Amino acid sequence: MRFNPFGADVRRDPYSVYRQLREAPAHKVLGMWVLTRHADVRAVMLDRSFSAGLIPQLIRRQADRHVRGAMGPIERLATKSLVFTDNPDHARLRALVNRVFTAHAVAALRPAIAAVAEELVENAHRHGGMDAIADLAAPLPLRVMCDWLALPDGMRVQVGQWTHEIRFLLEPGLMTGDDLTRVRAAVEEFAQALAGEIAQRRAHPREDLISRLLAAETAGGDRLSDEEVTFVCIMCFVAGNETTQALIGNGLLALLRNPAQHLRLQARPDFAKGAVTETLRYDSPLQLTKRVATRDVDQIRAGDQVLLCLGAANRDPEVFADPDRFDITRNPREHLAFGHGMHGCLGGALAELQAQVALETLYRRAKDLRLLTDQHQWQDHSLIVRGLKHLAVAL
Repeated sequence: MRFNPFGADVRRDPYSVYRQLREAPAHKVLGMWVLTRHADVRAVMLDRSFSAGLIPQLIRRQADRHVRGAMGPIERLATKSLVFTDNPDHARLRALVNRVFTAHAVAALRPAIAAVAEELVENAHRHGGMDAIADLAAPLPLRVMCDWLALPDGMRVQVGQWTHEIRFLLEPGLMTGDDLTRVRAAVEEFAQALAGEIAQRRAHPREDLISRLLAAETAGGDRLSDEEVTFVCIMCFVAGNETTQALIGNGLLALLRNPAQHLRLQARPDFAKGAVTETLRYDSPLQLTKRVATRDVDQIRAGDQVLLCLGAANRDPEVFADPDRFDITRNPREHLAFGHGMHGCLGGALAELQAQVALETLYRRAKDLRLLTDQHQWQDHSLIVRGLKHLAVAL
């Protein structure tokens, strides 16, 4: 069958298309191999001969095609970030950053997350309703990360726009010359602003994320450079902001479209954790990710691009019973929404916690919660992320 990931029908409902695609193990579409079965997607993620370094290559190719002038800041960000690197660089960076992104450190953020969520939900309650994207899902992760980095007010007003521009690096094949110019400027501005904060924390360490990244050290004495700390901070926003926003919005929509699950969470807000885990499987914020083969594997040849359909894998009936049913008691541990293997999402636990607190707060505060429209628009600036533009609800 034909598969056009850009199509409006796929954006509205990719899952009926995925259902047909799973009937065959692999498809060649737009010059890429498309994998949709859970076993196939998981196998590629575990196979380190499939490289995640495709994006830096595509950025260089687009820059050569569209832009005159150095792309230095963008290329360094792409080649020195956890998201885009392979071993040995990835293993070195991960060993250092993992010392900071611990389960204990993420759990310690719960009170701060709850305070922001309470403020946003209380404001919505006073107004009798809200756009759950603009008024809750979008500001929550942005404010939480700004707080964790202890960024000054002057930076906070710009971080959202910087993040929106830089996230286009995740899909370089879609970037125009104007996009590259804007992203280069955003990277330079964000990096310059962070450089001042990093210098200050190096001289006067605190308990924030920047100070902890600077202090991280392996047994062999290795540390992150100032530039590497800068790039980790930037990618915390770029990789974690929009996906967390989508997770909250997709979860709330699924709950309100499934009355039995909505009532279950209304009666037991402590089921929010299960609701978030099921949302990750049922309507994954990150639908697609890419790899490039470095050796021949079956019909895939070295140099071939491979598109991994996480959203399709997470509804594979070989792994999940009745996969098109949303059930917050399911506990689908095998979902691949955060990837798998060495490139598993570093901030997955933080995204889950923020979505869980958001739903807990909303369902505890709102005695009556309902959709104001059955017509929903899905964002169209990203091919890989599935998230709503708006979600009007009454409280």
